[in-house]
Amino acid sequence: MIKKTKKKVKNYLSLVKFSHTIFAMPFAFIGYFLALHQSESSFSWKLFILVVLCMIFARNAAMAFNRFIDREIDIKNPRTAIREIPAGIIRAKSALLFVMINSVLFIATTYFINELTFKLSPVALLIILGYSLTKKFTALCHLILGLGLSLAPIGAYLAVTGKFDLLPVLYSFVVLFWVSGFDIIYALQDLDFDKEEELKSFPVFFGKRGALNASILIHILSASITIFAGYIEHFGILYWIGSSLFIGLLFYQHTLVKPNDLSKVNLAFFTTNGIASVIFALFTITELVKDSWF
Repeated sequence: MIKKTKKKVKNYLSLVKFSHTIFAMPFAFIGYFLALHQSESSFSWKLFILVVLCMIFARNAAMAFNRFIDREIDIKNPRTAIREIPAGIIRAKSALLFVMINSVLFIATTYFINELTFKLSPVALLIILGYSLTKKFTALCHLILGLGLSLAPIGAYLAVTGKFDLLPVLYSFVVLFWVSGFDIIYALQDLDFDKEEELKSFPVFFGKRGALNASILIHILSASITIFAGYIEHFGILYWIGSSLFIGLLFYQHTLVKPNDLSKVNLAFFTTNGIASVIFALFTITELVKDSWF
């Protein structure tokens, strides 16, 4: 019984690519500690855990819904046919139930944070679930994905302060353009398949080289906002070290992927961006707390 339960949990973690939480979660931590820094609030384990749970539930709902919506497409694509729903490991109805449960848990968790996050929770769900439908009618689907993940820093900030502010919004834009840029690179793998199925993406619209150039421009926007945020907040050396490493890794991934060589897409997509997110968060959070903790 225990072995069967462990396997089931493992299947659902695989369904939602739980390891990819490493992209947005560090930025949620940045939003949380930025709020503590600017509002001079005390650290609360209860609130911190509630923020983490919101991130997990929202992302679980979004990823499972994406797999549910794409199940008929995924079964046709050799790269995605091994995913849990097309492979018959998880039933489509079970995945949809998983989406509903996590959506309810997300909204319920925001209720225990503050009134504003609770009222905005349906809007957040609409954005992160809506992404799964966009690839059928717009090449801007990458930006919609980026928008969904960009809610992490501003959401965590709102959890502490209950109000909007410029800096967390700027970090949301950093995430939006960073994620959109590397999702375009990831989409290169399915260019031929997407054309056959009449799906929309930057690679389909611009071609391989054009999509890579667009990704570079979008990442320049992300890097520029990272620098601007540090400038207006007058951050110290730790922030600039972290942002330099983040921006360096941002553009390093573009040296790994060429129009005629996509063999290192996964290295560029997961490893490089995962490391970039963690490093930037570590240095930025240390910068924020150094005066009060050290």
